Order: sequence, then structure tokens, then C-alpha cells
Amino acid sequence: MSPLSILLIGFAMSTDAFAAAIGKGAAMRKPRFPDALRAGLIFGVIEAITPIIGWLLGRAALQYVEAFDHWIAFGLLGALGVHMIINGIRPDDGDEDEDEDTRKHHGFWRLAVTGFATSIDAMAVGIGLAFLDVHIGVMALVIGLCTFTMVTAGVMLGRVLGNMVGKRAEIIGGIILIIIGATILYEHLSGAMA
Repeated sequence: MSPLSILLIGFAMSTDAFAAAIGKGAAMRKPRFPDALRAGLIFGVIEAITPIIGWLLGRAALQYVEAFDHWIAFGLLGALGVHMIINGIRPDDGDEDEDEDTRKHHGFWRLAVTGFATSIDAMAVGIGLAFLDVHIGVMALVIGLCTFTMVTAGVMLGRVLGNMVGKRAEIIGGIILIIIGATILYEHLSGAMA
């Protein structure tokens, strides 16, 4: 897998966390940079761990699916991409209560649960990566750093940009995942024909 593909996957995996961070930043009264760094660190660490878990699960099943692993990677990335696009198009529920205590709403455990929820797709990508020639440590580091950067920026920009940009970022991330999945399938099929 090329360095550009690795970087694109890292950013695609961080778009849903970026969308959540923009929402968090918009909900905070006056987000400060240390608050944004803290959220970025929590999301980044969780987002870096989950593809490793998925990769370990995928490696355990590798011997059973090696002949059609590229189809699995394509299917997972494509399905995740479509899911992200649908979430990006779907309107928000507006479940944020403005009178809620800001500290409680943006505490460690709340951020960690949100970070885990946005990292489920990274776990699925990790499963798909188990079937490809990619160093999972490098991939996890790139995903974690991209998420840290995007979440930190998202919290700081949330007050200004609001939820609209976050939704568009998720749509773009979904499109990137579908393109990468199609590229992986094309490379395997064209390599098999050569």
C-alpha cells in the first residue's frame, strides 16, 4: 500500500471524529486550546488502538479467506464509505441540551465513549488491512495522528463552523474510503490477470 493511500485512510478514518469534534466545539461555551488538545489526544489514542484490534481479528481469520481477501477489503471499505456518506447526509437529531452542565457533557468518559463510537469504522478497516501488505503499526500511528490533528482542529473550529462542515467532512471521508477500496480491488484483479 502506498504512503499516499495510508495517509488518505488516516484522514478518512478521522473525518467522523472531526465531525463529532466540531459538534463538541460548537456545544462548548468557549473552547480553549488545552480542551481541544485533550479531546484530540483521547480520540487519537482510541482511534489508533481500534485498527490494531481489528487487524488481530483479521489475521486470525487470514488462512481461511486468503483467496478472496481483496474482496473483503473492498466490501468493508465500500460499506463503511456508504455508511459514512449516509450519516453525513442524514439530518442531526438535535439531542444536545443547552442547559446541560458543560463539564459533565465534555468529561473524560463522555469523550472516550464518543471516541470509541467514532472508531468502530477504524476497527473494521483494521480487519480489512489484515489481508493486505501493510504495517499495522504505521497505519495505526497515522490514523491516530490524523485523528488527533482533526479533532483538535474540529473542537477549535466548532464554534465558528458548526455542524454543517462536520457533516460534509464525513461525506468526503466516505467517498475516499470507497475509492481506496475500489483501488485495492483493481490492483489485486489486475495483478492476477498479469
